[in-house]
Amino acid sequence: MHSLFLHNTLSRRKEQFEPLEPQHVRIYLCGPTVYDLAHIGNARTMVVFDVLVRLLRVLYPRVTYVRNITDVDDKINARARESGEPIEQITARTAADFHADMAALGVLPPDEEPRATRHIPEMVELIQRLIASGHAYEAQGHVLFSVPSFPAYGQLSGHAPDELLAGARIDVAPYKRDPGDFVLWKPSPPDTPGWDSPWGRGRPGWHIECSAMSWRYLGETFDIHGGGTDLIFPHHENELAQSVCAFSGSRFARLWVHSGMLQINEEKMSKSLGNFFTAREVLAKAPAEAVRLALIRTHYRSVAEFSDAAVAEAKRELDRFYRALERYPDLGAADVPPPVMAALCDDLNTPLALSAMHGLADKALAGDFDSACGLRAAGGLLGVVQQSVDEWFRGGADRAAIEAAIAERREARRRRDYKRADAIRAEWSARGVVFEDRPDGSTSWSVVAGQEGR
Repeated sequence: MHSLFLHNTLSRRKEQFEPLEPQHVRIYLCGPTVYDLAHIGNARTMVVFDVLVRLLRVLYPRVTYVRNITDVDDKINARARESGEPIEQITARTAADFHADMAALGVLPPDEEPRATRHIPEMVELIQRLIASGHAYEAQGHVLFSVPSFPAYGQLSGHAPDELLAGARIDVAPYKRDPGDFVLWKPSPPDTPGWDSPWGRGRPGWHIECSAMSWRYLGETFDIHGGGTDLIFPHHENELAQSVCAFSGSRFARLWVHSGMLQINEEKMSKSLGNFFTAREVLAKAPAEAVRLALIRTHYRSVAEFSDAAVAEAKRELDRFYRALERYPDLGAADVPPPVMAALCDDLNTPLALSAMHGLADKALAGDFDSACGLRAAGGLLGVVQQSVDEWFRGGADRAAIEAAIAERREARRRRDYKRADAIRAEWSARGVVFEDRPDGSTSWSVVAGQEGR
């Protein structure tokens, strides 16, 4: 069995992963705040952790994967006020959109998908524990975590509290004992979602939500906590502080895994720069497997460059893998080849795994059936090369119309009407369907990225 090594943000080094229970891995990933469509940067994090969970399921007999949905948040409240749409309607629609987009990208559903609004009692209990232990206090209807009460605060992000304050947008409020103290519970006006609590009608702060939901489904201490690097501070720093303080002796998450950010055409993605794309917008232009591969061709901890050119390159890479499988209609079951497993077990090294897959493709193209089976199995671990060859090259196209066009073109060539034959070919090429004339006189066709329903 391969040993798995992962980079731990908390220790700042690569560590051999050993779960608390030898046969059971427990992992938590921060999921979406459901007020808008997921952007392509969100999608990268979801795809990266999908690969990690797929790998864990090969290595261990039992994996409990929890990914939450944040459905109570000030961003959601603001969207409801702007649009006039009821909050429940916004969150239901947006959660459904998120599920559809992730399914298109081949992201498997988690074992548990808790929603914040259904776990208010757990949040209240955690806050009560923090107050009782002197790590939180009530002030003017708010409950705040006392950062000075936890001397290790800043260990995850690697900065002292005063350094963190200097670089963060801190809500300065007169009821705070310390500027860095953060909200666990806040009052809700009548037109805002709220729940009864010992501190009056109110709603939870963002950070306490994930602490409560991970505790509910994974326990006081679990194996892996994941998210994007943008969540390290303040979200994950605050989660760690309040969870460790709520449960004496708890480590909360033993290992923290963070995926890097996404750049669009060498610039940070932002709405102000006009390079902000939702996953749905990207999927409308390119095959989903190509988008997925473009998101994991770069090592997960690195900043990844995302562009039309990157997706096109991923599409060409997948074309080669599918061509390698073309002569094998009945592939047998196979284990993931050792070079691919070794690469992924070394801190999820997807670039090295893809290099090994190209080696398998070379052998499959040369007639090695076992390498073709291994290539398909390796693709399953990365969530790609899972369609049939015919679906990949022709999926979504109007087959009847294309075959009719090929027949008309064949007849035009028989009549030596080459002008008409060329016109038919050009017409379909413009629609993304490429005709390839073979030596035996037949014509094959395939679909290029972003066309004919792909």
